[in-house]
Amino acid sequence: MSLVRFSNQPSVFDRFFEGDLFDWSNRNFSQTNTTLPSVNIKENVDAYKVEVAAPGFEKEDFKLELNHNLLTVSSEKKIENEIKEGEVFTKREFSYQSFSRSFTLPQTADSERIQASYEKGILQITIPKREEAKPKPARMIEIS
Repeated sequence: MSLVRFSNQPSVFDRFFEGDLFDWSNRNFSQTNTTLPSVNIKENVDAYKVEVAAPGFEKEDFKLELNHNLLTVSSEKKIENEIKEGEVFTKREFSYQSFSRSFTLPQTADSERIQASYEKGILQITIPKREEAKPKPARMIEIS
């Protein structure tokens, strides 16, 4: 017979499910109780790239605002079905979606050259880096 040691400390498996991956608290929902769009943030030598998954929207539905170093992406979308003469509703559901996500830009960001585009359900925001923040290639120094 072997003895199994038990501990009051949570296992790695238990801690995995306590992490942010499964945290659906209020920070993952908008004020209208709809899910916030998922975001990917990438970085390369020249820029930061933010991808916001928002299918079903049009580029006119988005508002991008830069206030100091805080970039806010928001949208309000209200869908109303047109009523035709002679129609009577037995049931009608309104559709209203809104969200707002904010990102603090790093000091290395060039906020004057931010660009955005929307295609196939993805809002892509490109935030270039300042020239002085980009890594410089190694150079040879001549010895006199």
